[in-house]
Amino acid sequence: MRIETERLIIRSIQQGDEIAYAEMARDGSLSEIGFDEDLHEWMGDWIKEALELTKRDDPRADYIPCTILLKSTGEIIGNVGCTFFEDMKKVGICYLAGSSFRRAGYVTEAAKAYISYFFEHYHESEIIALILDSNSASWRTAEKIGFELSEIKMYKDACEEKENLYRFYTL
Repeated sequence: MRIETERLIIRSIQQGDEIAYAEMARDGSLSEIGFDEDLHEWMGDWIKEALELTKRDDPRADYIPCTILLKSTGEIIGNVGCTFFEDMKKVGICYLAGSSFRRAGYVTEAAKAYISYFFEHYHESEIIALILDSNSASWRTAEKIGFELSEIKMYKDACEEKENLYRFYTL
């Protein structure tokens, strides 16, 4: 998969991307999504699994991650993709950017492009976004893209030990 926008290239994840992801996680700013300072120890296995899921190309299977690159430099700046929420039987968008690439509109640009691809490529009528209420930058991004807030409630994501306050969005 490959999508180009004005400033970005969004492509399927590849072997070797783990180095850039580990570098983005080094500052601890991605720990709330599980990308912690120990990421370099397990990221190789995550990339292998992501490659298999990408090959299956089924958004209802698990997670399909795509890498975001700056078109001008080829530098990896983040990730956008979809994940399946088994408990709700819904596909959701997920996105992240390294801390030095935030607040420049890159994630909004990548997410808009990915959503267009998603609806053209898959037989889905809806995509959701589940965002921690405390992550105001992420939920503001979702709102800029056009997601509508449907509720705010306690929820326990599969990777979390306890419930947290989440915002639920639909598009």
